[in-house]
Amino acid sequence: MNDVLALDDTLRALAAILEARKQADPDRSYVARLYAKGLDAILKKVGEEAAETLLAAKNDDPEHLVRETADLWFHTLVMLAHQGLGPDAVLNELRRRLGTSGLTEKAARTAD
Repeated sequence: MNDVLALDDTLRALAAILEARKQADPDRSYVARLYAKGLDAILKKVGEEAAETLLAAKNDDPEHLVRETADLWFHTLVMLAHQGLGPDAVLNELRRRLGTSGLTEKAARTAD
């Protein structure tokens, strides 16, 4: 359970940094530059990182897959922050689903 808390803490710490970058100079911060470019640029980056993650998985290179997944998670956190959300929103949703069959959970979403 301590590893889970550490992961939550890592995500929250990163989210706090991403929030702070909203006030940073785009000439001095990659994240501030992404925010300045707007949602479409952030979404494009998330899409690029998702594609790179898929390719890394296909290439059977665990280290590359981990690096690309980290890039994808990072840019997804940027996207969430841009939308006024953070990792807690996603973690809470995952906790809500914990112990529920994927088929049951999907059927419940389809019924909405």
